[in-house]
Amino acid sequence: MAIAPFASLLPAKPAIFRAPHFQHICTSSTLLPYLSSHPLSTLSQLFSKQTTNPTKTNKPKNGKQLNNPPKPKSSSSSSKSKTAANMANLINTNTWSSNLESSLSSLTQPSLSHTTVLHTLRFIKKPSKALHFFTWTQKLGFSHTHQSYFLMLQLLGNARNLNSARNFLFSIPTRSKGTVPLQDKHFNTLIRSYGKAGLFQESFKVFKTMKSLGISPSVVTFNCLFSILLKRGRTGMVYDLFDEMLKTYGTKPDLYTFNILIRGFCMNSMIDQGFRFFKEMERHECEPDVVTYNTIVDGLCRAGKVKIAHNVLKGMVKRGHQLSPNVISYTTLVRGYCKKQEVEHALDVFKEMIDLDLKPTSTTYNTLVQGLCEAQKFDRIKEILEGTLGGGGFIPDTCTFNTLITYHCNVGNLDEAMKVFESMSDLKVKPDSATYSVLIRSFCQKGYVDRAEKIFDELLKTEVLLCDDGCKPLVAAYNPMFEHLCKIGKTKHAEKVFRQLMRRGTQDPLAYRILIMGHCREGTFNDARELLVLMLRKDYVPDIEIYESLIKGLLQKNDPKVAYDTLEKMLKSSHLPRSSTFHQILTELIKKNCASECASLVKLMLDYKVRQSISLSTDTVRILFQTGLRERGFEIVRCLYENGYMVNMEGLVVSLCQCRKLLEARDLLLFSLSKDHILNVDTCSTVLSALCKARRASEAFQIYYELLEKGIQQPLKCLEELGLVLETEGRTKESEFVKKRILGQSQSDGLVQTCASEGDLCIV
Repeated sequence: MAIAPFASLLPAKPAIFRAPHFQHICTSSTLLPYLSSHPLSTLSQLFSKQTTNPTKTNKPKNGKQLNNPPKPKSSSSSSKSKTAANMANLINTNTWSSNLESSLSSLTQPSLSHTTVLHTLRFIKKPSKALHFFTWTQKLGFSHTHQSYFLMLQLLGNARNLNSARNFLFSIPTRSKGTVPLQDKHFNTLIRSYGKAGLFQESFKVFKTMKSLGISPSVVTFNCLFSILLKRGRTGMVYDLFDEMLKTYGTKPDLYTFNILIRGFCMNSMIDQGFRFFKEMERHECEPDVVTYNTIVDGLCRAGKVKIAHNVLKGMVKRGHQLSPNVISYTTLVRGYCKKQEVEHALDVFKEMIDLDLKPTSTTYNTLVQGLCEAQKFDRIKEILEGTLGGGGFIPDTCTFNTLITYHCNVGNLDEAMKVFESMSDLKVKPDSATYSVLIRSFCQKGYVDRAEKIFDELLKTEVLLCDDGCKPLVAAYNPMFEHLCKIGKTKHAEKVFRQLMRRGTQDPLAYRILIMGHCREGTFNDARELLVLMLRKDYVPDIEIYESLIKGLLQKNDPKVAYDTLEKMLKSSHLPRSSTFHQILTELIKKNCASECASLVKLMLDYKVRQSISLSTDTVRILFQTGLRERGFEIVRCLYENGYMVNMEGLVVSLCQCRKLLEARDLLLFSLSKDHILNVDTCSTVLSALCKARRASEAFQIYYELLEKGIQQPLKCLEELGLVLETEGRTKESEFVKKRILGQSQSDGLVQTCASEGDLCIV
């Protein structure tokens, strides 16, 4: 039976919809045989519904306005709302200053109400300015309630000003003077914010702090943590947390708990574990709802068990009205069959849905269009677009265009894909991250990097990645473009897009690597290190090449402290650098007189069994003593000797004497003697002479005595100097002892000279 053209049934169309670009939306060399008979006007009319509705606005799925605060109501609004709107307008359009505070003060007369403050906080666009306003009102004497504290915390967390949010949370007791106690809901907000930013470790730090402060976590707290862990694939930690929830805190799980757990395990391809928690629901007196069953259906479909999922859906129908499957149930099943290339079964489910008077959503249609596209059932796609399948009412959206663009890209029709992309602008359909990513990736794969770069520039300019509506961006899709830009010296340009992706909470270890190595090639090592720190915070492990390139570059830039810090991070990542890397960093630290860092690095080398350099070890000890770190210096010397290493003790002692560090020189000399490391006579004489000149008779005699015990004789001149200083300081006994030694040594020296002159002693 022939399909009647819709053109005769629809009103006249604006001229734009008669433009030839419509023929590219669903047509290619493959699609043309099926769609050539379909009038362009019919398809354009379907699209025109989306563009001719003047009241329709693009809103995020959660219903919140993201970019702008709610606009104040009309003239019939209350005076409080007007005041709040005026104050917010002043704050939004001016930098914070004393002049702004004066202008705001004129609007707060005679006093501020709690309603006005709450409205103003919501209307302010930037959370940092909202915090300024919050603090300023406190200085005016306004007493914030638990509502305004909680709202301020939410604003900071939702904007991912996480450090500010954390500081604000812990300042609440002080700011409120104890009138607003910290509760679990405050911590839940911060835990959730860290989780959305992908910082699950920070979420758990907040959780631990919460417990240490004696605040018992609620079921909402545990639900937040379960969701965060399962999104990160940390299924093992979920079991421990579930046990802690039940046994330590006696918190009863609710329906949301089980729905989160079942969905999380199913999403991690652990269907059996998901069913385990499904069975646990009865024990905890939780009745599953349609969300629970939809989650089970989705998990089974993801695992390829679509027939079983279909049986579950049929079981829902049999249970009656209280648990009837909804549009999501059927859409999930349609997707499952499409993934298995069983599109006829998918169409049967779709028709069954229509028969039950369930209206398909755009997601249902787009899922079916994608499945039909992959199965090359283009005649059925035509039926959907014409409205003969599904009862009509389908308005193609961004997802529909993405499906068609993806199809064209997959079969290599990039020109056709671009025509579809360009038609989106003409039809006022907004591209999302998926639109750009598939085009950029496809052009890169084909080697058309210039065309890919133009699309990439448009992506950056339009800031599509920052929009919370649409699908979540996939970083890996942009890696080919990142790689190209980094190779041609445009790493900072690539990083701008990467930063936008980060703000959406989506990242990729390979992208980090590409950008870090790009920065290293371009010499922007501080930027590279900043990315390295972010990478580690995400629990990604950089490879050894990243660390070595970064350390080498930082040393070239004369920044050994940061190089040393990077080396420590390298060791924590279980990479052991080459010995030469340790030595290079130590050399540069010594040049910079970074005494403390030098000592830490030497100890680190000893811990990791890295061979020591005598000259570097000696220089390290020398600068420790020279900078007054006496105890640290002796600690390093002891550690070196305990591990079988030595320092150039002669050079070190003489250097300390020259710097007037005589006590340090004496102690090092005594340490050497205790280790049977005998220094040459000249070095010992230098220390003795320096101590005598400094009137350190006691310390000089101690060294002389220790040398005598070891059988080391000192020159007569040195002994005479020692005897004189001892006598001057009234140390008679020590002076007499030295004089006897002088006399004995003089006689011995005289005998030696006599024998030598008579030829009885040969002196070479």
